[in-house]
Amino acid sequence: MNDDFIIPLNGLPATGSTFRWHAGKEFLGSFDNTEIKDADIQASCSVRKSGNWFGVDMLLEGTVTVECDRCLDDLTIPVDRTVKLSIKFTSDATQEQKDLIEEEGDREVVCFPSEESSVDLRQIAYDYICLSLPMVRVHPEGECNPDVIRYLSGHVQEEEVDQKASDSNSPFAGLRDLLDGN
Repeated sequence: MNDDFIIPLNGLPATGSTFRWHAGKEFLGSFDNTEIKDADIQASCSVRKSGNWFGVDMLLEGTVTVECDRCLDDLTIPVDRTVKLSIKFTSDATQEQKDLIEEEGDREVVCFPSEESSVDLRQIAYDYICLSLPMVRVHPEGECNPDVIRYLSGHVQEEEVDQKASDSNSPFAGLRDLLDGN
């Protein structure tokens, strides 16, 4: 089993620990993601411990490759996301989580059963990578595939109609005259 994005809880010093991982195509493929074609994400995570509470600050930086919504060519999107978690271990997660939400402010509270010996952040990292993607994913103006843009604007269809109509061997060649008003 790959230990990326897993924090072992036993033996963590109270002063804090730092972890570094890489999320690439293989990592995202383990979630059956069809939108993201490739990724190069560096994750750095600092963990502070205090009793049965852990503070996790994770920074996700890099790029993901998706299809452009307009031309379907590859589009590289930068990812720069900070994730702040408060991890609480408890036997009664529902009441503890309600109490923590009021105390934590800018941190997402995650409650785990007290018998856990590690924290798996894979799903959380994946979710935040996906959340960093814009709703509309298109190249900046003028950078889309020009052939596709020409096709979408209708110019290709007009050129094909003109070419087919001018072909004298075509049984529809006479229709061109009707379209032109002759």
